[in-house]
Amino acid sequence: MITLTALNNLLFDCFEISRVLVIAPLRVARNTWPQEIDKWEHLKHLHYSVAVGTEKERREALRKQASLYIINRENVPWLVEKTAFSYDAIVIDELSSFKNWSSKRFKALMKVRPLAKRVIGLTGTPTSNGLMDLFAEFKVLDMGQRLGRFITKYRQDYFKPDKRNGQGGLLLRSLARSRGADLREKSPISPSP
Repeated sequence: MITLTALNNLLFDCFEISRVLVIAPLRVARNTWPQEIDKWEHLKHLHYSVAVGTEKERREALRKQASLYIINRENVPWLVEKTAFSYDAIVIDELSSFKNWSSKRFKALMKVRPLAKRVIGLTGTPTSNGLMDLFAEFKVLDMGQRLGRFITKYRQDYFKPDKRNGQGGLLLRSLARSRGADLREKSPISPSP
């Protein structure tokens, strides 16, 4: 509800955005987002369209007049390649599903990412498989401003090679520098000499 309330404010009070794309897992896109919008009185005027199903059903949903368009994450490449992308805000429900910088969905979204003024990422597990996952998630959010534009540079700047796989622990000093702090200790996941 908090995200929807914020979107409602940006759409109708501040007029900062006009068309929102919500990317979510299929069941969440089909059921949860519509149920949440319908449940709250202050969101009753928020028009939405759920673009899931066959290509014909998705195209019909995208032609409807709405402020919020909801699509499942598997259809992001289709949306980018087969339709005119005209969204000025993107909400990614389960941002961790964009953790793979070499996946089709990540690459497709990055093609149109500069067109969106705002990107909101929702996740309960930002580093489900480790800190390497943060690169792609942050790049979607800020176009590489915080962690860099390239995975190789991210690895060089933030990870210290270890004897096992060459991509060991995170150097807290580098992260601290980007946040304005000065930490001199190594990460607990980094092997000590």
